Amino acid sequence: MQPTQIHDVVANEFGLVNEYIVSQLSSDIPLIEQIGYYIISNGGKRLRPLLVLLAAKASSELDTKKQHKAIQVATIIEFIHTSTLLHDDVVDESDMRRGKKTANEEWGNAPSVLVGDFLYSRAFQIMVDVGSMQCMSVLAKTTNIIAEGEVQQLINCGDPDTSEASYLKVIQYKTAKLFEGAALCGAVIADASAEHQEALRHYGMYVGTAFQLIDDVMDYTSTAEEMGKSVGDDLAEGKPTLPLIFTMKHGKADAVDRVRQAIQTGGLEQLDTIINDVQNCGAIEYTQQKAQEQADLAIEAISCLPESDYKAALIALAHASVKRRN
Repeated sequence: MQPTQIHDVVANEFGLVNEYIVSQLSSDIPLIEQIGYYIISNGGKRLRPLLVLLAAKASSELDTKKQHKAIQVATIIEFIHTSTLLHDDVVDESDMRRGKKTANEEWGNAPSVLVGDFLYSRAFQIMVDVGSMQCMSVLAKTTNIIAEGEVQQLINCGDPDTSEASYLKVIQYKTAKLFEGAALCGAVIADASAEHQEALRHYGMYVGTAFQLIDDVMDYTSTAEEMGKSVGDDLAEGKPTLPLIFTMKHGKADAVDRVRQAIQTGGLEQLDTIINDVQNCGAIEYTQQKAQEQADLAIEAISCLPESDYKAALIALAHASVKRRN
């Protein structure tokens, strides 16, 4: 299955998710709707809502009631994700996302944070309507762990001695946990067996980890146009991602000094040289290999699921997570 075909197997449900997202952005406060529409419609891939739908339909046939709940859960996941983006961009002082100005650049920090809070609270309103205590428990824990990951990443910023293990914990908390929650809740809504729920939970964690590893690779291999954000953003923020951690461990002495100083100061003065350092010491290949290992584990995790177009799409999504350029 080609990457472009992944959405096709749930095209109808995906369209309903987009309609439901728009309906749930309604507010008596015009600025909330304005910022909400801006960030939601800003060209995102909707991978996490897609994962909810694929996990649900790979688990069983959905009747009308279960399909509506899957659409609601997909919307919840997208609102949680979008709220974290609004908050992240304020914390990171980002000015571009997905090729457009960030909400904080367009409207300021305070409105961005508050609309992020609105999306969080709206997500939990929908969650109550879904009426699944298991999903409520999963997503409450998920949002808490995401917050812990954000704080740990903040602590790691500027620290060139951050270990690979600490880095992996951050991305599993900050990014992969929501993929895990999306896949697990899709299975829960479909009344999947405990075995299939666990399989899809692991799948989500592995795919989310692979996705973030490649995201960190792209900071040193892609253009701003491909990524939709400025090249070197991670370095500018002093984030010790895996390509940099590997470079400091295996690079030449002058490269190690450059990377350490850049992480400590959050500077981009030597960005082009550091990109060459990262590319020439094997850091890109190492990080890509780690991502591929995670994708392989994701595919292995769902081997117990029955064969279907939806399982094939999940496998294709795992492959696509390590081959993407944006």
